[in-house]
Amino acid sequence: MKKLSMIALLLCGCVLLAQSDKPQNAFTPKQIKWGPAPPFVAAGAQLAVLEGDPTASSGDFTIRLKMPDGYKIAPHWHPKRENVTVISGGFKLGMGDKFDESKMMNCPPGSFAYLDPDMHHYAMAFGPSTVVQVHGMSPFQFNYVNPADDPSKK
Repeated sequence: MKKLSMIALLLCGCVLLAQSDKPQNAFTPKQIKWGPAPPFVAAGAQLAVLEGDPTASSGDFTIRLKMPDGYKIAPHWHPKRENVTVISGGFKLGMGDKFDESKMMNCPPGSFAYLDPDMHHYAMAFGPSTVVQVHGMSPFQFNYVNPADDPSKK
């Protein structure tokens, strides 16, 4: 778990370093800087850090994750609350230790979910250009229920 946290810290740090020295507190969609998502989520997604540092030892953060149609995030949990807002596209959210699409809630744009610490959940994007916004308290840690599902270990 510490190795996964360190990888996440390094990747998010790289995204933060790529941002300008002037802090920006308002963004139009064209101003959002997208980069590759960290390796602890499946390849194909893009990540943007809007505010804060998700890898810091404390503080607020806001990120966006852009996912292609059919993109899946295996069952996982976080030690701190995760707040998710669906910005565009289609997003499905399920609770539990096993990915089961039949038990997922359909979350159209504008939907919001908060996932308390240690709550096991999974997700899937559908339709073109799904974007979700995640905000919470740093550090943002990602723990798979089944360690074999961690893409960074494959």
